[in-house]
Amino acid sequence: MSYPSAYVSYLAEFNGTRDFFECHELLEEYWKEHLGDSRAAIWVGLIQLAVGQYHERRGNLKGAVKMYEKALDKLDQQSLEELGLDGGRAIAELRSRYERLHAGRALPFQDITLIVTDPELKQRCLQLCDSLNAEWGSTSAMNEENLIHRHKLRDRSDVLAERAAAIEAKKKNRTVE
Repeated sequence: MSYPSAYVSYLAEFNGTRDFFECHELLEEYWKEHLGDSRAAIWVGLIQLAVGQYHERRGNLKGAVKMYEKALDKLDQQSLEELGLDGGRAIAELRSRYERLHAGRALPFQDITLIVTDPELKQRCLQLCDSLNAEWGSTSAMNEENLIHRHKLRDRSDVLAERAAAIEAKKKNRTVE
């Protein structure tokens, strides 16, 4: 089966670097560029799973519960299996994590690992991990501030510039009308 490169990158980041913020960025960009994709809901569910992991690792359990719940609404065993994953195990682990956190039973953070069942997909992911100097199946580096708090530390100048330009364009349109 052919998989989008953004999805392969997502898996390498999810199971290798454990950069869940990057996972979100990769699949969100792909999803926005392919809005008519029949797997759009699955891409969003995988984005939400990564964001849930990001929140949980940071100790934002309320945010993690919210994202896990949304991911469970979009992900299903069959769709994940069509994407070369062990869908049953992924859904069971996600549901267990959601239920535990929803009940207020937080434990020290543990990464969810998505089990890749398609040998060709796994090979592509392993090769990408090698190029990223990441170990497939590693655990999160809990002492890396850039990994844990990435959303606070990233350069947002381009986003802020786009936002300012959009506001200016709206102002100009109002004065023309």
